[in-house]
Amino acid sequence: MGYIHGYSEREAERLSDQAAILRPFLHRDLRFPAGSRVLEPGCGSGRQSLALLEDNPGIHLTCLDVDAGQLDLARERLAGWERSLRFVHGDLGRDPLTGEVFDHAFVCFLLEHLKRPEAALARLRGMLREGGSLTLIEGDHGSFRFQPETLASRAVWDALVAEQRRLGCDPMIGRRLRGLMSAAGFSEVSVAPILIHADAGDPLLREGFMRRIICPMVDGVRARAVAGGFDARLWERGIEDLLAADSGDGSCYYLFFEAVGTKGTHGEPG
Repeated sequence: MGYIHGYSEREAERLSDQAAILRPFLHRDLRFPAGSRVLEPGCGSGRQSLALLEDNPGIHLTCLDVDAGQLDLARERLAGWERSLRFVHGDLGRDPLTGEVFDHAFVCFLLEHLKRPEAALARLRGMLREGGSLTLIEGDHGSFRFQPETLASRAVWDALVAEQRRLGCDPMIGRRLRGLMSAAGFSEVSVAPILIHADAGDPLLREGFMRRIICPMVDGVRARAVAGGFDARLWERGIEDLLAADSGDGSCYYLFFEAVGTKGTHGEPG
């Protein structure tokens, strides 16, 4: 896994802001029955985990992450929920939970950072009971549009996309979810777009999305991009121009995708 954004304090702040701003969109219909055993791979510092626990009383949540430091932060964030969850340090692709079976799995913003998402999905299917479900939420950087748009602002956004691809990952993976899940053997796959559109009619959402999610995310790859030859002055101009979408008649939109699939019962496809 190549987490392009790193684990700096600024990135931790951005992820906290992102979870809070996007929660009404990403968790609006996400419900699991009480008593369900739910696996959350790539839980990070527990921002999505908290929403899962608050919105789904009575579930038993297993939080899995490859980074021990992130799990320590998750323990702090989720203090008081100990009876409802546990933490596992490990890599999804290396059998950290061999032999365990879950009713549901929830994966948010993980596949885009994996070089082999197909293998991760196959592994997840093997960890679900028959009839269990997998919910995926991923973004599609190719869907992001904003105005005003300049050559500089588009260039820094494209640089983020290029850096992620250079790591062997797919920043446009949201558009591939149905095919990936079907290839992994899931049945009854459904995919729904989650549109974030913000303009002067919702200035709080616009400010949050552009200034607290998008711009810090882009600026997080500045050093990598400049080291690779991106002009530093053009970078400064690009970030400044991106911020202009959060004023006046500025606007932006971005598509996330939610995919849900089922592990078929014995003898059935999937």
